[in-house]
Amino acid sequence: MGKHRWLLVVLGIIALTLQGRLWFSQDGFSKTRGLRAAVAEQGVQNEDLRKRNQALDAEVVNLKQSSEAAEERARTDLGMIGQKETFYQVVPTAEATF
Repeated sequence: MGKHRWLLVVLGIIALTLQGRLWFSQDGFSKTRGLRAAVAEQGVQNEDLRKRNQALDAEVVNLKQSSEAAEERARTDLGMIGQKETFYQVVPTAEATF
């Protein structure tokens, strides 16, 4: 019976050593938890980018199918003016405000 007891003690020490390495080493449980958090964060970023890409795809389709959309985009983003349009720029007066 003494041999079995020593075998159980040795097996117990080995099990405790492996558990210690699992919980406290740099490649153990804490790293796994950190990697899971990074994967979750990347998933959120991917979803945001997926939504942005869908909006851009819809805008591209709209610009390809409608000349009005392209004209509106040229006006707002590029400051372009149509041939039969007149551009008026309103400049505020230079009054000092204190």
